[in-house]
Amino acid sequence: MAKTDFDVIVLGAGPAGLTSGIYLARSKAKVLIVDSSIPGGQMVLTHEIANYPGIESTSGYMLANTMKKQAESFGCTIKGNVQVLDVELKNETKSISLKSGETYTAKAFILATGGRSKMIGIPGEKAYKGQGISYCATCDGDFFQDREIIVVGGGNSALEEAVSLTKYASKVTIVHMLDDWQAFDYAVEEMKANNKIDFLLESRIIEFKGEGALNEVMIEDIKNKNTYSKKIDGVFIFIGYEANTDFLADKEINLNKRKEILVDRDMKTNIEGVYAAGDALEKKYRQITTAVSDGTIAALSTLEYIHKK
Repeated sequence: MAKTDFDVIVLGAGPAGLTSGIYLARSKAKVLIVDSSIPGGQMVLTHEIANYPGIESTSGYMLANTMKKQAESFGCTIKGNVQVLDVELKNETKSISLKSGETYTAKAFILATGGRSKMIGIPGEKAYKGQGISYCATCDGDFFQDREIIVVGGGNSALEEAVSLTKYASKVTIVHMLDDWQAFDYAVEEMKANNKIDFLLESRIIEFKGEGALNEVMIEDIKNKNTYSKKIDGVFIFIGYEANTDFLADKEINLNKRKEILVDRDMKTNIEGVYAAGDALEKKYRQITTAVSDGTIAALSTLEYIHKK
């Protein structure tokens, strides 16, 4: 193999990517971690993390910062807030090209690009995104001090963030399409115990309205097919994530119909020397701990690969 700038390039600096970097660099591999945003991925958007083993409670931002410092302390080079123009994965020597003009090469590649918040896809959503519609309670919660808001979703994230938003909002109404919750019992119990929270099951928002900023939603009662208007100051949407894999459309990486990356138990993709980890994978559970696990396995598998070279 030709001489490369790095042993491994990790694309994505969320918990999966940072964990990969920690394991790789601690084993003396030369590692570059690249991300289009700040290190931490979706973890940064989480107000409180209370189920990460060994830590009683912390914010997503603080945990991300700790992981970043740890990766750097072992020797990782981390480039955040950069725009990636292209990646070359098929050749024996892998490469990444940035808009700033740099191109870096490596013996192996780890895809840890994570996911992005899923949109409902209804009229007015794009128009009022950032103008009353948010996908991040940590980022935007304090803009809704003493105001009435809606949270859309019925999973753990929706219920947990609804509770966290009651620190700011005067009232939170959860709107969920199904007749029951898709969250763990602890999240349901905590939500129901909060006197600032109300909820509408078997209901969905069908349109966002407003003048300049969002101030009204149209809601459909799915069971009875009735629609009605509700005045509101803001809406937070937590209905899942989509894999950040659009850039892989022409890279011959095997994806499923939801554009999630397919890997084996060693986190190997169908292309030699290319591994993947985290929320961009086809998987049932998406937690920080599962991303960390993926990142560990991807790193150890990648080390085995480059040592054979």
